[in-house]
Amino acid sequence: MNSKSRSASVLRRVATALVAGAMLGATLVACSSGGGTGSGSASDVDAALKKGGTITYWSWTPSAEAQVAAFEKVYPKVHVKLVNAGTNTTEYTKLQNAIKAGSGAPDVAQVEYYALSQFALGKALVDLKQYGFDSLKNDYTPGPWSAVNVGDQLIGLPQDSGPMALFYNKTVFDKYGLTVPKTWDEYVADAKKLHAADPTKYITSDSGDSGFATSMMWQAGGRPFTADGSKVTINLQDDGTKKWTSTWNQLVEGKLLSSVPGWSDDWFKALGNGTIATLVTGAWMPGVLESSVKDGSGQWRVAPTPTYDGTATNSENGGGAQVVLKQSKNQALAAGFLKWLNNDPASIKVFLASGGFPSTTKDLESSEFLASAPEYFGGQKINEVLVQGAKDVSTGWQYLPFQVYANSIFGDTVGQAYSSNSDLNAGLQSWQKSLVEYGNQQGFTVTGK
Repeated sequence: MNSKSRSASVLRRVATALVAGAMLGATLVACSSGGGTGSGSASDVDAALKKGGTITYWSWTPSAEAQVAAFEKVYPKVHVKLVNAGTNTTEYTKLQNAIKAGSGAPDVAQVEYYALSQFALGKALVDLKQYGFDSLKNDYTPGPWSAVNVGDQLIGLPQDSGPMALFYNKTVFDKYGLTVPKTWDEYVADAKKLHAADPTKYITSDSGDSGFATSMMWQAGGRPFTADGSKVTINLQDDGTKKWTSTWNQLVEGKLLSSVPGWSDDWFKALGNGTIATLVTGAWMPGVLESSVKDGSGQWRVAPTPTYDGTATNSENGGGAQVVLKQSKNQALAAGFLKWLNNDPASIKVFLASGGFPSTTKDLESSEFLASAPEYFGGQKINEVLVQGAKDVSTGWQYLPFQVYANSIFGDTVGQAYSSNSDLNAGLQSWQKSLVEYGNQQGFTVTGK
């Protein structure tokens, strides 16, 4: 997913439980009908690209059209029908309906990391190991690569990544004598100092965002979700999660967070006028700030995500992959397109030109990428910070196989703690209770701890 598409987090929050529930209705059904043989090799991919044919690709990224055009110049015998089926939940609903019906799915589709396991569990995705794509492991950073490996299958190739970083308004920090925080304790201290000096200003905004919350749990060492096929365990009170809440509760209960909804007009305005002084978010944010917060030009900088004990560790926020559907009647050709899309330098160059943050180690380590010093960020070489953040991402994180639904009810459960400035742990326990009940209703075997 591209940086200019990141309003997805808001769309996920407002997704209705009805839509999410409809998607899950088919998750536990084997969905390989209408597809190819399910076996192949690297030579099959090469042969398919030479022979040519037509495939369909669902994507909402701004770079998709240019990437498809570039691909067809290299492989003129292949025609790629590009379809924008809607962003995130909208696309996933259509995709799940097609899978359930046994027809109508594309050959290749864009799927965000948080939703991948849902489709993998339904056996709707091609295992790309058969084409030797597991040999590409070292081409990608650990977080995204881990996300596309579900169980013993490689179900996609990463496109972008969203290692977390601290974006801060240097003008505000300088004016109020704030030190760029290296730890979360220092971050809380900055929040208190800033709001005491000027009650109209806040260290950041957070009215309850599921994607942000899970990223923060991840960074703190939390692993609240584990899934093994249809067996799921949820523990939203594990040590890492409680480490995060012990910090964030100080901001929530202390009324030190702006309640301006993320991605709203007022939110962009607050980022521009200094009312909101920092954002802890993914590496795709620079493009958003430059295009949507023009008043902040020259004021913003980037620093590593604060830690709990000084040991560098990070998590991802956002990002996605492309997958090959088992419904595809030409899986080898679809796999060839996918490999070119997310592994060929020519394609990645197009992706970067549209503002994307890559998941490929070669591009992250290139001197040109690292030397980029945008005027918006005062000439800071921001990619040096963001790339190190990608290297520091801890592995082992899992999303729920019904994370789309989980995100849709976050506001009704944990969100209530934000609105009442009360203990997040109570909200997380309410979220867990709802998720355990829902998962078991859908045919999973869900255990809550």
